[in-house]
Amino acid sequence: MKRHLLPLLLLAAAAGLPTLQAQAQDNKPVLNTAPPGPPPAPTRPATPAPVPATDPATPAAPAPIYDPSTPAVQPSPSAPSGLDFPNRKATKAGGAEDVPPSKKFIYSNLGLGYNSVDGISNFNFSLAPALGYRITNKLAIGPGISYAYNNYSLSPDNFYRTYGVQYPTPNGTLTANGSNSLSSSSLGFKVFAQYIVYKEFFLHGEYEVTNAQLAGYDNQYYLAKISRTVNSSLAGIGYRSTLGDKAALDILGLYNFNSSVFSLYPGLNLRFCLLYNIGK
Repeated sequence: MKRHLLPLLLLAAAAGLPTLQAQAQDNKPVLNTAPPGPPPAPTRPATPAPVPATDPATPAAPAPIYDPSTPAVQPSPSAPSGLDFPNRKATKAGGAEDVPPSKKFIYSNLGLGYNSVDGISNFNFSLAPALGYRITNKLAIGPGISYAYNNYSLSPDNFYRTYGVQYPTPNGTLTANGSNSLSSSSLGFKVFAQYIVYKEFFLHGEYEVTNAQLAGYDNQYYLAKISRTVNSSLAGIGYRSTLGDKAALDILGLYNFNSSVFSLYPGLNLRFCLLYNIGK
């Protein structure tokens, strides 16, 4: 019996050997033949967000509470988004739409002028202080006085070079006493009115009566002083630039409706005026 069993075991072992070899090849590890790649980047540790320090003594601000009764912001032509800049509706300090800081003010103008006619130079200086009173925020009136100084001078040499002849007087001088200069002073009284029409722009008018010393020619063409009472009616427009709550600087352009050969002022006048508020 043993002699027949041994050949059978050898035959069974020979038949199962290929299967075991195939399983051994399947379980054998496979080598990686690809070229090595770059090393992986190190992972950056996450930085924790900073926590604001809180003062235990200071309570936290309460969250805003929605109030349904509050009207929503509405857009407008000047603010399409419904939002507006701060102080957008505020006017310029001292402007026409502001309430004046006081009812009374001191108003004075200073004028300087120079011209030359027929070889005679004329230098003019004028000063006219006044006291103003605001009837309304836009309308103001007041009385004042005016002073004007004129100096007329002649240079015979310049006259000869310009006209080619001697100055046409018997002595060739400006005055009969042989002088080539003549000074005059004029003092008057005036009233004025102003009305603000738009912001810093205003209308200005005044009427002045002056005991004036004017320059005129005698029958020998000498220059002499002539005393006359001169009435001057002036009106025009002005621009005001504020210098704080107390003061302002005005520029006036006025037209003299009584302009003539005996006028104290020419047809067009440019004046610089200072305004200073007083009282309450």
